[in-house]
Amino acid sequence: MLLKPPSVSTPLTQRNYAMLQLLYSTGLRVSELVTLPVTGCNLSASFIRVIGKGQKERLIPFGIPAKDAIETYLESSRPLILKGRRSNTLFITNRGKGMTRLRFWQIVQVSATAAGIDESISPHSLRHSFATHLLSHGADLRSVQIMLGHSDITTTQIYTHVDKDRLKAIHKKFHPRG
Repeated sequence: MLLKPPSVSTPLTQRNYAMLQLLYSTGLRVSELVTLPVTGCNLSASFIRVIGKGQKERLIPFGIPAKDAIETYLESSRPLILKGRRSNTLFITNRGKGMTRLRFWQIVQVSATAAGIDESISPHSLRHSFATHLLSHGADLRSVQIMLGHSDITTTQIYTHVDKDRLKAIHKKFHPRG
């Protein structure tokens, strides 16, 4: 899913766009995304600090599109959503509180529909895409494991099977004896 800036720019669409960019750029679990504190995001170094499952801390880099979206959100949208209130949570609702996992799931669905995607997309789909894209472009399994926060590498190896299936499909389609 190619993430394009929102066609209608409101504080909430800017927030949603920043959340989607960060999720795809880091492979966060949705629970980690919606509870991420403002202090967990280091824009100058383009890293986030996450406390994941089992209270394990990890640092995850993110790219320029995510950085730009978060900067826009923090500078122009977040203050308008907060309306003078305070919150330690990076991504907040129009009530100034942290978002639920269910609400973000709904945002992903609406965003996918707006992008013309007919299939079911979930926050985990973006996490899965993050891992699959890293591996298919040459990232080593151990690095992906660390970024995803998997304690066991066999959990991360699940993402390598997708690439094997893709290779089989390409072979079947393009090889004369496939």
